[in-house]
Amino acid sequence: MCNFLNHLNDTTIVLISLSVILLAGFLLTRITKLAKLPNVTGYIISGILIGPYVLNLIPREMVNNMGFISDVALAFIAFGVGRFFKKENFQETGFGVIVITLFESLVAGIIVTISIHYIFHLNWDFCLLLGAIATATAPASTMVTIRQYHARGNFVNTLLQVVAFDDAVCLIAFSVALAFVNSNIGAGVSASEIIMPIVYNIGALVIGFVSGVILSRLMTPKRSEDNRLILTISLLLGIAGFCAEVNISPLLSCMLFGTTYINMTKDKELYKQVERFTPPILSIFFVVSGMNLDISSFNTLGIIGISYFIIRIAGKYIGAYVGCIIARTTKEVRNYLGLALIPQAGVAIGLAFLGRRILAGTMGNMLLTIILSSSVLYELIGPLCAKIALFRSGTIKMDNITPGEDKDVQKTEKASEKSAT
Repeated sequence: MCNFLNHLNDTTIVLISLSVILLAGFLLTRITKLAKLPNVTGYIISGILIGPYVLNLIPREMVNNMGFISDVALAFIAFGVGRFFKKENFQETGFGVIVITLFESLVAGIIVTISIHYIFHLNWDFCLLLGAIATATAPASTMVTIRQYHARGNFVNTLLQVVAFDDAVCLIAFSVALAFVNSNIGAGVSASEIIMPIVYNIGALVIGFVSGVILSRLMTPKRSEDNRLILTISLLLGIAGFCAEVNISPLLSCMLFGTTYINMTKDKELYKQVERFTPPILSIFFVVSGMNLDISSFNTLGIIGISYFIIRIAGKYIGAYVGCIIARTTKEVRNYLGLALIPQAGVAIGLAFLGRRILAGTMGNMLLTIILSSSVLYELIGPLCAKIALFRSGTIKMDNITPGEDKDVQKTEKASEKSAT
């Protein structure tokens, strides 16, 4: 099919490719529903199948030129998540969220760093950078799983606030590790390359806050639904464009945009309107993510990569568990929060490319290979683990699932009741 598309004009190629992407995503979700898997897993698998590394149904040039989809999708996802950050919700979780975030991210990084160094006797520079990258969590698939099942409650509020702060902790941790490694090897990147991403993220947060204030002023009672949606999307795309220019994720900025708006207006209807607009965008995003996953990278993952994959999961769970104990959260949050923090992609991959340049040679390539290949596995099992965490924590209601999933949920609820007694 790819050869057939190459003989068509550019407009036709784009339109047919988008049609195939949406159709493939839909068809695979029919199969994953039978297996009781979240839609995100079906989207990613369909992307792998139709992508250049398997069936090659979509031209590689088309895949390479669709990077902007991730920025657009993350902007919409983050804006929708922002509504959960109402002042009363944050007052309920309070300072505990910061404690949990620090523990779930830094404990994972420390355990990975120490374990990889002493088990495989690799140098500290490599282990520090790998550990710093291990702190990152990719929230997109978890957020979409929450959205799919309309999960609500204290567990969801805590989870969303933790993943919102996670990227900030990762950037700071990586910057510190980078400064240490750079001082050891006497070369690499300049101080500005370490500091500027943090500065850009702060600037993006300011833009997100200002955008929320502006939107709250523009949304007058007489504003039509069509124009409400147009104004919101315009600001979201503008924020995503700025973030893309300085090579940072739009996640935090758009999340603050949504948070500012909900706290200034209490207008929940806008978020529902945006949600009705986003399903095709999210479908394309995850299918394209799957098309970019090179499954042949598993061949070079090796024992170090497999160890990293397992150790990071253990570190995230242990860190979240300890953080929840200190923050005195409920039993449900303490037991299952770590399961929803497994995915790792965007920020981690970007940092891995920078880490490869610093370490250079074999060690740099090994760092990048480990992160790229493990990200495939994390993105595949992450949505399923998030679904399990949401079910076990009791935040997914029976009327929010498909009939075919009733028996599994009832089994889960019975198991939860037994464990509680």
